Amino acid sequence: MLRVGHVLSGHLTATGRGDRFAHRGPFLFPRRPFSSRWAELDLMTVSLQPAAVQAHARRLLADEDFRLEFTGDRPVDPALARYWTATVRHLGRDVLPHEELMRAPLVRAEAVRCLVTALLQTFPGSFLERSRERTGGPAAAPSAVRRALAYIEAHLDEDIGLAEIAAAARMSPRGLQAAFRRELGTTPTHRLRDARLDAAHRALLDADPGTGTTVETVMARWGFVHRGRFAAAYRERHGCNPAATLRA
Repeated sequence: MLRVGHVLSGHLTATGRGDRFAHRGPFLFPRRPFSSRWAELDLMTVSLQPAAVQAHARRLLADEDFRLEFTGDRPVDPALARYWTATVRHLGRDVLPHEELMRAPLVRAEAVRCLVTALLQTFPGSFLERSRERTGGPAAAPSAVRRALAYIEAHLDEDIGLAEIAAAARMSPRGLQAAFRRELGTTPTHRLRDARLDAAHRALLDADPGTGTTVETVMARWGFVHRGRFAAAYRERHGCNPAATLRA
């Protein structure tokens, strides 16, 4: 099991194979035997299946033979430590406690993908090393972007993310992101979000409130988990509140 700890307060010291680590903030638990000492400790932990993390890394890199290894137990830099912490807090506060949201397959899948991606991007290891090496050539960009857009539209209601879109476009995720910024001024995941906002808009227009359809059921159907953020994004794209669209 891959375990990530976060010392919220107090002090934790771990010792193993002659090494001694004093932890504050997020850290990867050693996978080798260790002993620990603590004082007035408030510790948050997240546990993930290594096979699931490696499978996600392989999808992101489009490499079925990739082997994931972490080479350090602390975040690459303070900004990524904050990114990991914000991701965990968001999921713990806004997603996981809400049973109705968690019943939606897209919401569950996106929560896991969000957490695993944050782990891969935060801690040093073979994933970060490999992802820095992979780029997409500019000559391939226009056709790759068209393939990506077609894939997004065809699989809008499925559990897809950057890895699946990049595989369909036949580019690396990083290369496809660069191509989208260059050609469209956006990213694949933002384009996916906008397409799902459009789908939610159509669903709200077609819905009959008398049948029990709510903004919450529609937003969960299309993978959105936070009512306030969904409403803000919806207003920005469609110029009105989702509740007003439902009543129209």
